[in-house]
Amino acid sequence: MTEMTGGELLAESLIAQGVTKIFGIPGVQLDGATDALYDRKDQIEFVCARNEQATTYMADGYARSTGDVGVAMVVPGPGVLNALAGVATGYATNSRLLLIAGQINSQAIGKGLGALHEIPDQTGILERITKWNGIARTAAEVPDLVAEAFRQLRSGRPRPVALEVPPDVLAAFAQAEIPSYIEPQRLPAATDQIAAAAELLATAKHPLIVAGGGVGASDAGRALLELAERLEAPVLVTEGGRGSVDARHRLVFDSLALRELRERADVVLSVGSRFVSTFGTQVNVADAQVILLNAEEADMQDPREAAVRVHADAAAGVEALLAALPQSERPSRDAELAITRSWLEGHLSQLAPQREYLSAIRQALPEDGVFVSEFTQVGYAASACYPGYGPRTYIGPGYQGTLGYGFATALGVKAADPQRAVVSVNGDGGFSWTLQELSTMKRYNLGLIAIVFTDGFYGNVRRIQKNNYDARYFSSDLTNPDYQQLAAAFGIRSAKAYTPDELAAVLAEAIPANEPLLIEVPVGEFPSPWHLIHEGLKAPAPLAHGAHLIPEAERQ
Repeated sequence: MTEMTGGELLAESLIAQGVTKIFGIPGVQLDGATDALYDRKDQIEFVCARNEQATTYMADGYARSTGDVGVAMVVPGPGVLNALAGVATGYATNSRLLLIAGQINSQAIGKGLGALHEIPDQTGILERITKWNGIARTAAEVPDLVAEAFRQLRSGRPRPVALEVPPDVLAAFAQAEIPSYIEPQRLPAATDQIAAAAELLATAKHPLIVAGGGVGASDAGRALLELAERLEAPVLVTEGGRGSVDARHRLVFDSLALRELRERADVVLSVGSRFVSTFGTQVNVADAQVILLNAEEADMQDPREAAVRVHADAAAGVEALLAALPQSERPSRDAELAITRSWLEGHLSQLAPQREYLSAIRQALPEDGVFVSEFTQVGYAASACYPGYGPRTYIGPGYQGTLGYGFATALGVKAADPQRAVVSVNGDGGFSWTLQELSTMKRYNLGLIAIVFTDGFYGNVRRIQKNNYDARYFSSDLTNPDYQQLAAAFGIRSAKAYTPDELAAVLAEAIPANEPLLIEVPVGEFPSPWHLIHEGLKAPAPLAHGAHLIPEAERQ
């Protein structure tokens, strides 16, 4: 064994786990780590962001678009606190995100001496928002802690983990073995649970499958479609499940179709879904019996009621069901499902303006192109109806609803595979959270297409104030930059589109070019999508036709 510093042991341990990219910002408590990375620049690229918040967003985008681990590195205290929004988003969306967090010197931790960047109980803060958290007290501990972090990331339900490394530990010398690559481990299903689920599905006349985020996280989509075809069962994709199964498949439906299909369903199989409504109640499946299959045992407990619970990784569980189910011919449900398809289209047509923009993006993107959504008007609609064609091609904020995460997350997606087409949709409210990362976009020549829909408001807040509070508008208006000048200030090309057709034309040229591009789309008011996304909400009064379009006379 060669004696190395804690920083060198950290770098070598990350290399052993296949890490080739870190998103971070250097700082004094990380000097021992970044100096070690300097000597390993040909093995690990360090992508330097402009705000710690963006480091974890980028690592999240990297992780969810590749299925591998995304790594962020920040200084302690304010650096960690800035990074937590990305960690929280990753926690909500099953992201394999590793946060390497700086610390103050070991002997000062917990003493409240006012060391630079010290905050009370940083470790406790991280413990509450990660699957696992470790802290290195000596340099020799670093390799085993890195290995344990990756063991946590590659087994069970994927969620962010954190590793704290104090500066004195990074600077100290030690001899230690570098653990070998940690192979992914699937949680297998118990035989008795699979047998009970298979028996129920085998006798079902109108089975229904719900595909949640766990399907994509475990790459279970292909097996799930095979199961659906065996059962002649329609598959409903949740927001987290988008892209895990091909939306063009005859059995795949947007989740809104549940409201029509549940009237006939006798058994519902939920795979990798939390299976709760926005209001914390079990999903309404009428009189159907429920089978819950999930790697997270807590996501199968109250308020959920189920006839069978299968505690397993989604892929392992679905493959076990396929093996346990008898081979049998089932009558086609195509005629019945055609009626459902028509019903669904009638309801989703209420999102006409947003869907037109989404259609322009979908038609321009290649099949493996990635759509990164946002908490914005077009993004809300996307969560209900954007058609994903393949795994890891749709990325949203999940139940965290993280406003402003989208642009930086999309940069991480693009950094993971610079040749893959990536489109990010944003509102002018959320985009301002991380617009400084236009610098990162330019510096690393990330050919992301960032679309900003601009209406001058926090649109959802504005709508609530209009409809629920007698138009008593309060702090929902925005003062925006000139987006064309903003892009030019960073040396980035820009464009402007006023209609879905104009957007389609810009995208048709932009995607093959694969260059950094900021597209501004000025819009007016969009219809509310919430009654279609969250059952139980009242449908809004219709808007005037073309309310979302900017009048010709006001276009520049």
